[in-house]
Amino acid sequence: MAVTIGIIGLVKSGRTTIFNAATRSNAATGSYSQSSSANVGIVKVPDARLSPLEEMFHPKKLTPAEIKYFDVGASLKGGTKDSSFSGELLTQLQNVDALLNVIRAFEDTAIPLPAGGINAERDLTTMNAELIFSDLTIIEKRLNRIGSQMKSAKPPERAALEREKELMARIKEAMEKDIPVRDMEVDEEEAKILSGYQFLSNKPVLMVINIGEDDLPKAAEMEAELNTRYGGKNYRVIVICGKLEAELINMDEAEATEFRSSYGLKETGLDRTIRASYDLLDLISFFTVGPDEVRAWTITRGTISQKAAGKIHSDIERGYIRAEIVHVGDLLTAGSLAEVRKRGQLRLEGKTYIVQDGDTANFLFNV
Repeated sequence: MAVTIGIIGLVKSGRTTIFNAATRSNAATGSYSQSSSANVGIVKVPDARLSPLEEMFHPKKLTPAEIKYFDVGASLKGGTKDSSFSGELLTQLQNVDALLNVIRAFEDTAIPLPAGGINAERDLTTMNAELIFSDLTIIEKRLNRIGSQMKSAKPPERAALEREKELMARIKEAMEKDIPVRDMEVDEEEAKILSGYQFLSNKPVLMVINIGEDDLPKAAEMEAELNTRYGGKNYRVIVICGKLEAELINMDEAEATEFRSSYGLKETGLDRTIRASYDLLDLISFFTVGPDEVRAWTITRGTISQKAAGKIHSDIERGYIRAEIVHVGDLLTAGSLAEVRKRGQLRLEGKTYIVQDGDTANFLFNV
C-alpha cells in the first residue's frame, strides 16, 4: 500500500501548483479552491538501487514504491468559525499518513496577496487552528457519547471509558490553548486510544514554503533557518519554487536539468519532497527480487521481519518461518544470488530481525 500525503494550504498559497509539480499533473489552479472531492495523484518513488537490480534479474515487472498525494482544496476560514474540512474531504485527510502544508512566500501581481501580506508564521498558526478546530468537534462529540455510555457500563467497561474520558478532556484543554495533539506527551496506552481517532492535528506535517524565483539563491539558507525554528519530531520544512517546478515537468529531462542547474538546483522539487516525507515518517525501503518481479516495499524504520513480510501478504506474516536476507549493496557487488551464497553473505533471520534500509528479503513461510 502506498504512503499517503494530504496536501493542504490557505487560499492562493500555490497548493495545487505544488500538487501538479509533485505528481506531474495538470489540475486546474486558481479557480480550484474547495470542492467535495480531492485531486489525487500517485508518484513512483525514485530509487537508484532499482535499476541495477533490474539489470541483474531482468524481471517481467519492476515495481517502485509509491506515494499517493491528495490535494484536498484550500482552507477558506482559517478556523475562525467552522472547519473547511468536512464530509469526504475530512475522511480523506483523516486516512493519510502525513500532511503537506503549503505556505505562501512568493509575490505575484497576478495572484492577490492575503490580507496582511506574506507572513509564513501567521499562515502556520492559521492552518494549525483549522486542524485543531476540526479535531475539537470530534472530541466534543466523543465526550458526550462517553457520558451516555458510562450510565449503563459494567465496571470493567466503566474503567476503560473513564481513562478515555480523562484523555479526551486533557486533549480538549490543550487544544483550547492551540496545542495540537502531535505536540502532547502521551504514554503507550494513550497513544493506542488516539490511533483510533485519526486526529488531523496528530499527523506529522511537512511544511513546504512556496517561494518565488527571485528567492531561489537564498532557498538553502532559508530552509536551514526554518528547520532550526520549526523542525523536529513530527515536523520538517522544505523550500520550493512551485511555479518553477511546475514549468520544469513539461520540459524534456535534459532541458529541465540544464534549466535547474542555472538556478543552482541539483535535484527536483519532487525528489526533495519525497526524501523529506520519508524522513518525516521515518520510512525505509526493502526489496524482493527475482525473475518475475523486482519490487521496493516501504516500511517504518525499526519494523521486525515478520511484520515486514505482512506488507507483502498477511499469509506470509501468519506462516512466517524465517527470511533469507542480503543487503542490496552486497548483492550488487557479488553480481548474483548464487555468488552471494558462495560468499556466505546470505543470512537466515528470524521473526524479530529488524529489517534495514536496502535489505533484499526472501520470506519462507508455511500456512
